[in-house]
Amino acid sequence: MKPGDLVLDVDGLHVDFYVEGEWVPAAIDLKYQVKAGEVLAIVGESGSGKTQSSMAMIGLLPRNGRHYGSAKLNGTELVGMSQRALSRVRGPQVGVIFQEPMTAMNPVYTVGFQIVETLRQHTDLGPHEAKERAIELLRLVEIPEPERRFESYPHQLSGGQRQRAMIAQALACDPALLFADEPTTALDVTVQAEILELIRDLKHRIHAGIVLITHDMGVVADMADRILVMKDGRVVEEGASGDIFTNPKHDYTKALLSAVPHLGASLDSKNEQRIPEDAPLVLEAKNLVIEYPRNGSTPAFRAVHGIDLTIRKGEMVALVGESGSGKTTVGRCAVGLLPVHDGSLVVNDTDMHGISRHDLAQLRKSFSIVFQDPGSSLNPRWPIGQSVGEPLVLAGWKKDRVTARVNELLDQVEIPRAYRNRYPHELSGGQRQRIGIARALALEPKLLIADEPTSALDVSVQARVLEIFADLQDKHGFGCLFVSHDLAVVEQLSDRIAVMRQGEIVEQGTTRQIISNPQHEYTQKLIAAVPVPDPFEQTRRRESAGL
Repeated sequence: MKPGDLVLDVDGLHVDFYVEGEWVPAAIDLKYQVKAGEVLAIVGESGSGKTQSSMAMIGLLPRNGRHYGSAKLNGTELVGMSQRALSRVRGPQVGVIFQEPMTAMNPVYTVGFQIVETLRQHTDLGPHEAKERAIELLRLVEIPEPERRFESYPHQLSGGQRQRAMIAQALACDPALLFADEPTTALDVTVQAEILELIRDLKHRIHAGIVLITHDMGVVADMADRILVMKDGRVVEEGASGDIFTNPKHDYTKALLSAVPHLGASLDSKNEQRIPEDAPLVLEAKNLVIEYPRNGSTPAFRAVHGIDLTIRKGEMVALVGESGSGKTTVGRCAVGLLPVHDGSLVVNDTDMHGISRHDLAQLRKSFSIVFQDPGSSLNPRWPIGQSVGEPLVLAGWKKDRVTARVNELLDQVEIPRAYRNRYPHELSGGQRQRIGIARALALEPKLLIADEPTSALDVSVQARVLEIFADLQDKHGFGCLFVSHDLAVVEQLSDRIAVMRQGEIVEQGTTRQIISNPQHEYTQKLIAAVPVPDPFEQTRRRESAGL
């Protein structure tokens, strides 16, 4: 295709879902075009219809969904096309980077097999050539040891590594159109820059049209040529990226941009002495070593190498670093999901090294975790009210108290109470993430492990959830280990930051120290790679870096 050729023409697209006896609109009269070599960013709050309108075009709506209108790919109508015909479109003509890689990838097949399957189905490559191409793709997306990871199952990869593997699969056949639904959600900023460069390469090399669905306005500023702003299923504003950022017209667009966190903006308001030095410890790690045990022919893997870390009551400590650095492993060990191999780990005055199953069950009432991937952490057979209330039921609460507490939690994370009877697949990714947060806060824990808790949230809801986090911590005084790759979010919340790389903490200090005066070379690289929500500044930075 030539640059400027029309790739996707959407006209009057409607998407509805059948919920509780009626059809509820998710996208209403959607109209837009995507040209070859162009990036169109669709932004808006979770539930605005940006993801479902895109999935509808390629036949990936859930069973209770329907769509009508027109969506033409290179002149061919997609709406009304049979699933058999659409299966031939998906892959060679349309690539999709899904929002939640754990649920998008098949858990019973290795990552390499799934990429090879895509290549074998849509190209003439033989088994050996397809495997070589798959390993090459894994290497392109910066997965360490691609030959070994080729044989890994999705659950054996970190969240960021799963995301990169799915990106490799989506790019395998060089599609003419790419739907990228939060493509960098689980990635640290350094890898995010590399992934965005891969997508940019697809745009320039084969002039692919790209629909970028995201809440990260830094990514939008870096990538988008045009922006489509959606609210409540409708387009409220559309225009060139520079125009939208510098002169937004609609009040909702202005609110979205004002909610975007800016790195360094909140340092002046930081209270360095917020937590007393004599506040009790809720977590203390000394020379902590964590290993994944040997599994068959797979040798034991040491993920964390002798780290020291403390969290006091009421303190927010952020753990940042690239995917695969071991930061999620530390959080999982703190809640007893992984054993302590060596060193010591004390949580809420209890030694976790060799803790019995009975003692761990009792201790779990005092801590909780928000998982990175809400789609796989919520029971798909339970309505969300039951999922949120499960910790309360297990703790022996009576039914009327459980109902009242669930309603209170839904209010706090801004989910309508009427949604308590809906199932996870009936909610957007951001809404599912908020349900995970509500469930984690149910028993008012002393220690909360928050693993990328705002990664799936649009900026307006993210800002509100961060306020909720801060308010609840001030009210209840729980300590929090906040695992994140988003330094702008980390800066807003954290009292201290620990930077992790390859299983080691390379630097830690107060938020002001780390953000304004980083000492370690890796920390400096992390901060320099943070995208800014300004398309002109992003272009200048990319050109100065020679990209």
